[in-house]
Amino acid sequence: MDEKRCEALLAAHGIRPTVNRMLTARALASAGRPMSLSELETMLLTVDKSGISRALALFREHRLVHVVESSEGVRYELCMSHDADGEDDDVHVHFFCERCHRTFCVDDVPVPPVPLPAGYRQMSVSYIARGFCPECAGRIKT
Repeated sequence: MDEKRCEALLAAHGIRPTVNRMLTARALASAGRPMSLSELETMLLTVDKSGISRALALFREHRLVHVVESSEGVRYELCMSHDADGEDDDVHVHFFCERCHRTFCVDDVPVPPVPLPAGYRQMSVSYIARGFCPECAGRIKT
């Protein structure tokens, strides 16, 4: 993601584009998959952990990131489908690889709606499939 597109994305979500925020958003965009805080730290050696954490907290507050929570921890991915006030139509399945411990977005799998009882207000849905990614599955001897 180039600098102008990144600034526009942050602005659409009501976020002032500081250097740390821009670097964090661009790292998430370039990863192409949900990233953990430690993975982002490894990618962003010039930004300390607290700077990345503050950026992620702000992104979450302004609905710029999806938070993928699982037994392996929290991962973050950019949400490109809405602004800070819009509906989130970027619902998709995630796949966790049991071997390499990476999480991937699986965009082409339909996600069924979750009918909730009256009075409940859904903010997000999490679908996580587990197994072996194509790279790791190819390494497994049968």
